[in-house]
Amino acid sequence: MYIAQVFNVLHDWWRYLIGVILIITAVVVGQIPFTAAVFVEANKQDMNLFSLDETTMMTLLEPNLNLFLMLLSFAAGLVGVIMVAKFLHRQSLTHLTTAREKIDWKRVWFAFIFWGVVSTGLMLIDILGNPEAYQWNFNLVPFIILVVIAIVMIPLQTSFEEYLFRGYLMQGIGALVKNKWVPLLFTSAVFGLLHIANPEVEQLGPAIMIYYIGTGLFLGIITLMDEGLELALGFHAANNLFTALLVTADWTAFQTHSLYKDFSDPTEIGFMEIIVPVFIIFPILLFIFAKKYKWTDWSGKLLGKVHEPLKENYKVIE
Repeated sequence: MYIAQVFNVLHDWWRYLIGVILIITAVVVGQIPFTAAVFVEANKQDMNLFSLDETTMMTLLEPNLNLFLMLLSFAAGLVGVIMVAKFLHRQSLTHLTTAREKIDWKRVWFAFIFWGVVSTGLMLIDILGNPEAYQWNFNLVPFIILVVIAIVMIPLQTSFEEYLFRGYLMQGIGALVKNKWVPLLFTSAVFGLLHIANPEVEQLGPAIMIYYIGTGLFLGIITLMDEGLELALGFHAANNLFTALLVTADWTAFQTHSLYKDFSDPTEIGFMEIIVPVFIIFPILLFIFAKKYKWTDWSGKLLGKVHEPLKENYKVIE
């Protein structure tokens, strides 16, 4: 139903091609302030901007300013997705979000709070179990500023990724190929591969892509099984928000004034530490969500066909 309802809006393939171009353009425009600030700072330090690697660019600016400017491009991208859906496809935000009559905010908050508590607990267990790898990094004023920036901007970043991959592209590709497994696998793979430029990939090696692609697959599964983005929106926001506030490291994409700084050697992170979230934690979460929301017909919702209604039954949603 979530994918099939796209037939009620303007869904020609060329609209999605134009839409993706417009969304990318919005992201690029949103990237201008960050690039300009890095250029100015690099010029002050007599550095050649065009010779800077990814890690250096991410650490030139003060961490809070860096985080805010970096997340601006995602906020611009979110506006781009919503505007493209509204004006190019005549699709409402609710229709892009869920197959329900209205967005179920209880689902968003449940996933956010549940994963926020669990992920924070797991991180604290690791900190307590490996105290030599972490350093208390609390600094009141910078941390308060970080909290404000993170609460406002990180949900915009994660919502952009969810609306683009599990929303706009999932529906568009599903309408084109008329099945569910192709958009599920395609959006998961692209979501993962777009993280390939992250500093973590260079430090942890290509095995980390299992985590990124696996996370995309998990988010895609809960979107299709639950007939909407609500759980994915809540989970993704909690995952990035609590990580940014609790722990940072010199080799991660988010450099923040977090409570702790991780000084462990990233090259010593084992293969199992990448595998466990994807093959153990995510299946457990799927089981919990399935029980709570009474999911059924797994094969039909994940692998089934997307049936286009008869032309006379179309009802365009404004």
